[in-house]
Amino acid sequence: MKNENLSREISYALRHAPSEFGLVLDGEGWAELDVLVAALRERGWTEVGVSEVEAVVAESPKKRHEIRDGKIRAFYGHSAKVNLCGNERKPPEFLYHATARRFLASILKEGLKPMARQFVHLSCDIQTAVSVGLRRDSSPVVLRINAKAAHENGVKFYFGNENVWLCERVEAKWLEVLNEF
Repeated sequence: MKNENLSREISYALRHAPSEFGLVLDGEGWAELDVLVAALRERGWTEVGVSEVEAVVAESPKKRHEIRDGKIRAFYGHSAKVNLCGNERKPPEFLYHATARRFLASILKEGLKPMARQFVHLSCDIQTAVSVGLRRDSSPVVLRINAKAAHENGVKFYFGNENVWLCERVEAKWLEVLNEF
């Protein structure tokens, strides 16, 4: 539980509130690891050092962060502006998104929008999409995104990690309702 709570605190710092932690993110979302550790200590994580943060990042099954050359960043989920152009890639043919039933009519009319985040989050498989959708609805609707066609028509996709892809918006014409649980 301690590692999960620390991972959440790191995510909050890097994704949403870098200034609260005294962090300066570069254009790609990188922050100095030692500055993050010092900020965590000031916020009550007195036993946390660089090695503990490295262990949390390495052991996380969700792969939310990466560390390189003394810097750390979140892969995805930002409300703070970051530039993910270096992660732009050709997506798989289909990606998935699960949503609460109450949002379906709006999504089918207006498409998927990032809302409070910088990007729309898409999953590589149905199971991952459902697990995310269950956070807001006990029986979410699964949408299949024709990512290949969208990409061929100018939609830019960004690689978040092995389970998460990002894009700025998905028009309704690229969506298909797979099933309602």
